[in-house]
Amino acid sequence: MMSILAISGSLRAASTNNALVAALARIAPPGCHLRVYDGLGRLPIFNPDDEGERTPQEVTALIDAVTRADGVIVSCPEYAHGVPGGLKNALDWLVSRDAAVGKPAMQVHASPRSHFARNALAEIMKTMSFDLFDGQDLTIALLGKRPQEMDEILADAVTIESMRDALSAFSNFVRTR
Repeated sequence: MMSILAISGSLRAASTNNALVAALARIAPPGCHLRVYDGLGRLPIFNPDDEGERTPQEVTALIDAVTRADGVIVSCPEYAHGVPGGLKNALDWLVSRDAAVGKPAMQVHASPRSHFARNALAEIMKTMSFDLFDGQDLTIALLGKRPQEMDEILADAVTIESMRDALSAFSNFVRTR
């Protein structure tokens, strides 16, 4: 069974990014288990002095989750033309670890306007040696939608087909690594 870890870069409860990764987890293809990481808000601020034997439990859980996953999906909001601090903090905790090295990864987007964050996140992840999937991009326009509207969009047959196609393409990418 292939294991995919999905990370939302948003801490907001009604986040479009949270809704997107939850929807992806519900429609994962057969033979693929997609787990949503929910510890972003519990990570302490990165401090290199707290690595090694002093690594906090929450950080160890993140490192283990990324290490065990066959691939990683990141859904990232854009704040002030960049990657939100909580997500960047999580990635900083992974920098000196081998968890990201060669790990297949894919970005998904809940906003068609998040170009600055997409580019910044791609640069960060490439620098960390993630193996970024450059295939089929998945963008589901959820920005500005209320929770009920998001649910309707994510339950739409065309949207589900787009999500399944993107997950299948990413799963195939992971299998070839």
